[in-house]
Amino acid sequence: MHKLVVLYPEPADRAAFEAYYRSTHLPLCARLPGVRGITFSLGISEPGAGPFFGLFEAVFDSADDLAAALASPEGRAVEADVPNYATGGATVFDCAVESLTSGETSFAER
Repeated sequence: MHKLVVLYPEPADRAAFEAYYRSTHLPLCARLPGVRGITFSLGISEPGAGPFFGLFEAVFDSADDLAAALASPEGRAVEADVPNYATGGATVFDCAVESLTSGETSFAER
């Protein structure tokens, strides 16, 4: 599995960010081809108390699937939409996903 992660710093207006994000941006994200799941958190720190306001994660089967999604018309629409609400910008990265199953006690290489 592969994950797209977006970190949002404090926006100029939290309420405006959240309203736009929920009504416009997240529906665009949901149309990304190959996306397996989306999670997000807003208000993860009090204003001025932390470096980030929000976190977004989208899971794909592979790095190739993520790359294809971002290169698609839907992916380009998602990217083009970010300046419409993220007044503080966004930090975007992707990573391979590993997990520890309930009951496992070792992080040893598999």
